Amino acid sequence: MPVEPPSASPEEIELRSALTDLIVEIFRLNGDLLQSGDALVGDLGLTSARWQVLGAMSRSPVSLPVAHIARDMGLTRQAVQRVVDDMQAGGLVRLDPNPHHSRAKLVAMTGQGLGAYEQAMARQQAWADNLAADLQVSRITSAVELLQILRRRLAGDNTTTTLK
Repeated sequence: MPVEPPSASPEEIELRSALTDLIVEIFRLNGDLLQSGDALVGDLGLTSARWQVLGAMSRSPVSLPVAHIARDMGLTRQAVQRVVDDMQAGGLVRLDPNPHHSRAKLVAMTGQGLGAYEQAMARQQAWADNLAADLQVSRITSAVELLQILRRRLAGDNTTTTLK
């Protein structure tokens, strides 16, 4: 006979419901961000996925293998490999030899890739300014902190980090 879980308190039910609403809204926002990003940079030969990979690459002072880019982005190696393959075919990145691993090539932006990325980031600034109009920095910062806590918990870090 299965053991019934103890009934949840009204506060637990309210918290669970609020978190579920947040998660559903994040899924919707992700879809909208990808669609908006694709529209913003499509004429540059980019997609949101390509732009994200170029962004991860730009934050590193050295070229990285696909597996490291994927880890930094929180994605699978296979997903990033598909994007890198597409970008290599389009002339946006090249694969260089890796002195530390013969099979894991280093991904480097080409001049074309760097130009597309810089144009995308210039467009992103105006787009972000428009999107952030009338929002308070403190609310955005609190939202970032909450999402970071949830991401860490999903990764197995169950420390009791709380928002200020």
